Amino acid sequence: MKKYDVTAMGELLIDFTLNGTSGQGNPLFEANPGGAPCNVLAMLQKLGKKTAFIGKVGSDRFGAQLRSTIEEAGIDSRYLLNDPEIPTTLAFVHTLPDGDREFSFYRKPGADMMLTAEEIAEEMVSDTRIFHFGTLSMTHEGIRSATLKALEYAKKAGALISLDPNLREPLWDSLSSAKEQMLTALSYCDILKISDNEIQFLSGEEDYDAGIAWLRGRFDIPLICLTMGKDGSRAYYRDLRVEAKGFAQKEVVDTTGAGDTFCGCVLNYVCDNSLEDLTEEKLRKMLTFANAAASLVTTKKGAIRSMPDRQAIEALAARGV
Repeated sequence: MKKYDVTAMGELLIDFTLNGTSGQGNPLFEANPGGAPCNVLAMLQKLGKKTAFIGKVGSDRFGAQLRSTIEEAGIDSRYLLNDPEIPTTLAFVHTLPDGDREFSFYRKPGADMMLTAEEIAEEMVSDTRIFHFGTLSMTHEGIRSATLKALEYAKKAGALISLDPNLREPLWDSLSSAKEQMLTALSYCDILKISDNEIQFLSGEEDYDAGIAWLRGRFDIPLICLTMGKDGSRAYYRDLRVEAKGFAQKEVVDTTGAGDTFCGCVLNYVCDNSLEDLTEEKLRKMLTFANAAASLVTTKKGAIRSMPDRQAIEALAARGV
């Protein structure tokens, strides 16, 4: 038995989300703890799993806030390091009129980039069933080397490797570099959560099924989950292609973390059922539950502190069965 169900590595940051205007008409931003890998872990913790996080924050008040937040969520923080000089990474999230988001990052550099390969000990990833990461921990050489070292340790220990590419174009020197590193990350992958725009970016195919076929022709990934926003999601497993509808909310407050919530639910299902002998019925149940959770998290601001509980997810998911 492994100590952790899921260990994640990557960025931990403050998402500043718009929260009204001041009396003078200036925008007000709320400092929400975030970062895709820890969002995933927060959902897993809500579902009763044991998790740990590997990363780095600044030795500042934001870093202290992030540490206390993940500890409050039940995520093991023993592998969260502090950088004495580089500040905690910040992101400002602007919601556009069509509901899409625009990110402004303060990461030149940010503390999450400062984790080095020398700081990755084998024990940090050897005692987990699933190792989860995203490609924001591959944008720069130092953190990239640390990530690749952790992946080698995880593979050696027999962990399943979970990936969410989480494409954020402003954080890459070029889109060609982003694609190159995403392809490197995919070579390690057992479980992939990928969004509609990411599969189009990687494959050059507008049709999602064609994009997945392109991907599967190059990588042997047992389970691929495609998220399509309000249109729901699909799972590709062996010769199965299963689709489940999304759950529309009347009032969407913040879509930040919806994909991470979905991913956390998928990993929870794998923890409970393994990757063997997944049927169409099982995959549809997994997707429906994950879609419901992703929908619920959009009704609150932020992600780590906004994860829905099992009862609420099951109640909403029951409407889609």
